[in-house]
Amino acid sequence: MTATPARGEELRRRNRKTLSVLAAVVFGMVGLAYASVPLYRIFCQVTGFGGTTQQAAAAPGAVADRMMTVRFDSSVSPTLPWRLAPAQPSVEIKVGESGLAFFTARNLSAAPITGSAVFNVTPLKVGKYFNKIDCFCFTEQVLAPGQQVDMPVSFFVDPAIMDDTNMGEVKTITLSYTFFRAESGEEETTALLGDSHGG
Repeated sequence: MTATPARGEELRRRNRKTLSVLAAVVFGMVGLAYASVPLYRIFCQVTGFGGTTQQAAAAPGAVADRMMTVRFDSSVSPTLPWRLAPAQPSVEIKVGESGLAFFTARNLSAAPITGSAVFNVTPLKVGKYFNKIDCFCFTEQVLAPGQQVDMPVSFFVDPAIMDDTNMGEVKTITLSYTFFRAESGEEETTALLGDSHGG
């Protein structure tokens, strides 16, 4: 009967160890859940995965003879009473050459609204070669009731695309934007409009 207390102590020690391991797993899962969105965003920006474009300070300066057609597409979330359309359906640019396009947005509501644009390019594999220099999608856009604005995006296709054998058949790139209502509150939007209009 002397083995029973030792067995009980061994069982308690194992239970504590199991509880510690399970607690570590739970805390690890919670930590990964919080980190997953920023880590995924970084992964997409580095690899161009899912059509995520790159950001650059300026076009490279080296221009190749290869021409690319860049098509523009736009949509608006059903919860955002805006109209969005590209000013032109497409542009032809040389690889490495800086391009400029405009998207026209109009607030159809009687209230000021803040919108935020989400973007991607297709074919998805071209994302790592499509660079934006400046874009309305880098910041939230605030539109007053009935206000219409032309929003610019400047971009280029990285000449490194010429060295990628998987990109030889790519002749057309589609740049797509979808606007959503921003998570900013109505008070913030009204305050921003008041500040920008001197009121």
